[in-house]
Amino acid sequence: MKLITDVARQAGITEEDLELYGKYKAKLSRDLWEKVADRPDGKLVLVTAMNPNPAGVGKTLTTIGLSQALNRIGKKTFAALREPSLGPCLGMKGGATGSGKAEILPADEINLHFTGDLHAITAAHNLLAAMIDNHLYHGNARRIDPKKIVWKRAMDMNDRALRQIVVGLGDGNGPLREDGFLITPASEIMAILCLSEQMDDLRERLGRIIIGYDQDGQPVTPRDIHAVDAMCVLLKDALKPNLVQTTEGTPVIVHGGPFANIAHGCSSVIGTKLALKLADYVVTEAGFGADLGAEKFFDITCRSAGLTPSAAVLVITVKALKYNGGIGAADLHRENLAALKNGFANVQRHVENLRRFGVPTVVAVNRFATDTPAELDAVLAMCRELGVDAALSTVWEEGGKGGIELAEAVVRAAEQPSSFAFLYEDRLSPREKIETIVKKLYRGSAVTFSGAALKTLEKADGMGLSRLPVCMAKTPYSFTDQPDRLGAPTDFTIHVSEIRISAGAGFLVVLTGSLLTMPGLPKKPAAEALRVDEHGRVTGLA
Repeated sequence: MKLITDVARQAGITEEDLELYGKYKAKLSRDLWEKVADRPDGKLVLVTAMNPNPAGVGKTLTTIGLSQALNRIGKKTFAALREPSLGPCLGMKGGATGSGKAEILPADEINLHFTGDLHAITAAHNLLAAMIDNHLYHGNARRIDPKKIVWKRAMDMNDRALRQIVVGLGDGNGPLREDGFLITPASEIMAILCLSEQMDDLRERLGRIIIGYDQDGQPVTPRDIHAVDAMCVLLKDALKPNLVQTTEGTPVIVHGGPFANIAHGCSSVIGTKLALKLADYVVTEAGFGADLGAEKFFDITCRSAGLTPSAAVLVITVKALKYNGGIGAADLHRENLAALKNGFANVQRHVENLRRFGVPTVVAVNRFATDTPAELDAVLAMCRELGVDAALSTVWEEGGKGGIELAEAVVRAAEQPSSFAFLYEDRLSPREKIETIVKKLYRGSAVTFSGAALKTLEKADGMGLSRLPVCMAKTPYSFTDQPDRLGAPTDFTIHVSEIRISAGAGFLVVLTGSLLTMPGLPKKPAAEALRVDEHGRVTGLA
């Protein structure tokens, strides 16, 4: 592992623009942007995937390996990734820094406390929650209705026992009311930080958060209870992007970590824009499959930040194809060409959707050791029939060397003229935007809305928020809102159960099916495997 000062120097960043957090990680100063702002942008490549499966697909792994491979073929490249959340790291998922020879380092520190960004977001979130209850306790001058407070508390840990709580118990502790916790990556402050471009933008967005409603049904914001500036103080360092490296010394900006099922699921705009000024190519990723992460990256992040992607990479695996073809998790290691071909419908749907955005697309076949030559040949043949460039990726085993074929395909795609376009226009109503996503992208036939969801749409319209983009929250495993409907289903109905107004982030969250904003730990959490030795070395985060 190189010193972070050496990684920065090779990327054209001087030590005076680094705020060091030890030897191997640093924050990038605000002054750096002023020095590079007039430079032309590099090419932006989005890594997305087919619908996930129990065996994993490898988006982060591919993102890291591709960035290394692009550097190997002479393209100055940065990767731009989200920060891992402690909840999934200690719960079901484990570490989120890649693996093998395509990993970001120092992996244990990035997966755990890193530079404290998620802790700062948690603190700012809970400061606001505390100031709401303090406002109620000291006379409630803003006439907030305690039953209509929508701002919960947050922590970066999976703890199902905190989903619903009661606060104010005991004499002198404020009004008794129901409350609850969500996990930090689901906080609107996380989404705000990732979409903000500077402190003034952050301050403005924080001031627009709707924390609840008063006795007359009017929205109440952090600005109304004088919380915004203190929140900015807590977030001032978290707003600065973090610089780390891959196993081959490729620079990586790791910043922000919104979930892709309740938020937009992309790393920060600040980090991405800075990387585009420092590199020929920037490889970023969006959470979950392309139906969630890529759609939000295009329709929310790119719309908000004025970004134009040059190419997209769709990561697929033989196991994921067989899973979507009807094979259970226990049998995914067995050769099954029939299931493979059935599951390819899922890949075809995603490729068609990415093309709908006008983005040149390359398929990366992330190879597993159990994949047979016949299966790999069949996948590549089906990609050729679909008319999409595809390449085997062996970056886990070989690092950048194993991604050179993919890197060359990405360069060919990125050099094509861009015809990038959003899926829907701002002028459409939120209901029309939702129906456009469901019918054009998911291939559903109808959308139904609960009474509560319709009331929220009316409320948003009354507040002048109807032009906001929509952030779909649904299962990542299916194009539908039912996780067991795999492959490429058609002619189904999506039910919208709830809509939440994220006025600060700048989108409407559309909840479908059953969705939790505070996960629970599995029967055998990943935390059980963590160990630290007498030298402070951490193991078990894979």
